[in-house]
Amino acid sequence: MKRVKPKRTRIKLSPAEYEELRFQVLRRDGWRCQACGRRENLEVHHKKLRSHLGSDPEENLITVCNSCHSAMHGS
Repeated sequence: MKRVKPKRTRIKLSPAEYEELRFQVLRRDGWRCQACGRRENLEVHHKKLRSHLGSDPEENLITVCNSCHSAMHGS
């Protein structure tokens, strides 16, 4: 019989903490989309999605423009 592992509880950052983390990622990535190099309409993307138990450490986040971000999500 296969055992089901309990879900990990994710720590949710406060809005202020997430905003600081977002700026850290943008600075780290040189304020450029890491997919196409654009410098406008930047967003922060979770490499491992939160819906797939991804979390918010800086290593799981990447700067992308809104066009690349939409493409990553299949929109």
